[in-house]
Amino acid sequence: MIDKRLLRLSGTKKALLMLAGLTILQAFMILFQGKFLAQAIVNSWRLKALAWLYWPMLFFFSALLGRHLLNWLKNHVLDKFASQASATLRQQLLTKLFHLGPSLVAKQGTGNMVTMALEGIDQVENYMTLILNKMLNMMIIPWILLVYIFTLDRRSGWILLVVVPIVIMFMIILGFAARDKADQQYAGYQQLANHFVDALRGLATLKLLGISDQYADNVYQVSEAYRKKTMGVLRIAVLSTFALDFFTTLSIAIVAVFLGLALLNGQMALFPALATLILAPEFFQPLRDFSSDYHATLNGKNALQAVFAILELPQPQQRQALTAAPTWQANSQLTFTNVNVSYPGSNEADLAAVSFSVQGYHKIGIIGESGSGKSTLINTLGGFLQPQQGEIKVNDQVVPHLSQEQWQQNFVYLPQKPYLFHMSIAANIAFYQPDAAPAAIEKAASQAGLDDWLATLPAGLDTIIGEGARGVSGGQGQRIALARAFLDSQRRILLLDEPTAHLDIETEAALKETMMPLFDDHLVFFATHRLHWMQQMDYVFVIQQGRLVEQGTPAQLQKQQGAYVSLMTQMRGEPL
Repeated sequence: MIDKRLLRLSGTKKALLMLAGLTILQAFMILFQGKFLAQAIVNSWRLKALAWLYWPMLFFFSALLGRHLLNWLKNHVLDKFASQASATLRQQLLTKLFHLGPSLVAKQGTGNMVTMALEGIDQVENYMTLILNKMLNMMIIPWILLVYIFTLDRRSGWILLVVVPIVIMFMIILGFAARDKADQQYAGYQQLANHFVDALRGLATLKLLGISDQYADNVYQVSEAYRKKTMGVLRIAVLSTFALDFFTTLSIAIVAVFLGLALLNGQMALFPALATLILAPEFFQPLRDFSSDYHATLNGKNALQAVFAILELPQPQQRQALTAAPTWQANSQLTFTNVNVSYPGSNEADLAAVSFSVQGYHKIGIIGESGSGKSTLINTLGGFLQPQQGEIKVNDQVVPHLSQEQWQQNFVYLPQKPYLFHMSIAANIAFYQPDAAPAAIEKAASQAGLDDWLATLPAGLDTIIGEGARGVSGGQGQRIALARAFLDSQRRILLLDEPTAHLDIETEAALKETMMPLFDDHLVFFATHRLHWMQQMDYVFVIQQGRLVEQGTPAQLQKQQGAYVSLMTQMRGEPL
């Protein structure tokens, strides 16, 4: 019904205490409403003077106003708590994703992770807003009203008390069915997000291969399956609402029949009968509210569980072990000795016995066939993967892995397809430095070669891009990512994982002119399968099947006539 991990969030207990106090007061306001309304009707029935109606009606309207004022206060407290808690969750999720890196995104799916971080957190916020209020209303209000109803008419109290377990039993049965349907729906939602994002990002390649229509049909089939799952949830929701309304209406009718008979037989006064009849629907109202909103909270609960599943994944320990490299400098040194790395769940090493040593500012190219381990090495250098064996040294200090806070504050990571958020171009450039001055952002954009494109935009750097806004080409997206790197001049390590893999030759050539000045006074690890980049590299790593088989300057490797030359020949399509 409610995920207990929600109670571990900061501020939850304080918010619950405030809500519980306000809910108790609200319960008494409802009780006073019923009491004074019944009193006014009784006085009117007895044909008393208008003066006898003024005070009961004044108290009734005061209680009504107090009830709605308390409800507003509760919503205010909930909105503030849910907003802060969801913002904290989003920050924790993004931090976790940064620590675990691209391997987690590849496993979970880009669309799923983006959806979770954006829409998923919004659903969690809605879930917290609804579930806490409805739960407290259901746990407090009916029982305060029931105690008062017992003082008016025990028989009515017993009828209401007997019906409650029946209603709750049906709510539980239908709730389990709704939960299973909602779980299937959320899984379909994740699948749809992954299919759509992957197909959208690879649309140019799909059109080039002539299979875009096939993937369009694939997205349609997935969306149709999601629609059917959503309709299944709605069917359960309608059924549960009908069952709840039927039993609560039936119980109120039974109470009304017994009260009417008691009045006709002279066994009960008019006031307790009217007060009981007025409060009986209020007794069931929290249950009905909870049931009607329960299905609306299921997606939020599933999103919350998905977020917690990510947050509870193990992450590297000893992240403050590195103390020898506050900033990367010309005399800094990084050494790998027989390092073995495996992805989580893999039984074999994806990198085996990797050894190298680099010092200062160099441009290091990493080449190899697809699947050879280039991205694995980049992820290891970024601290996103941790070695199972071997030794890593930074400035002669041994560290268990490179997921060190100090190390990660020294590098900029540029993937194949940097994610652009739904915000202005300036905000995207300053995403990692939100306090950057406008002049610094303009300079970074200029250094990244964005001036000509920005000149065509009426709003310039203030143009909104990302989902649902202006489209951005692959080259423009990479330039925005480069501008992020230019903006942060303190980070002296660049990790590039095939940043030009999906660009045409002309765009890549133009981007290359922009990138080369960025490489100055930096330690650069550049994984690519584009051979022309090797001529700009100071040093080259050749990786085959997870092993670093050759390393050296391009000239040295050319003379050796080994794996480097063989790979270059193969990539050019020449006979071996």
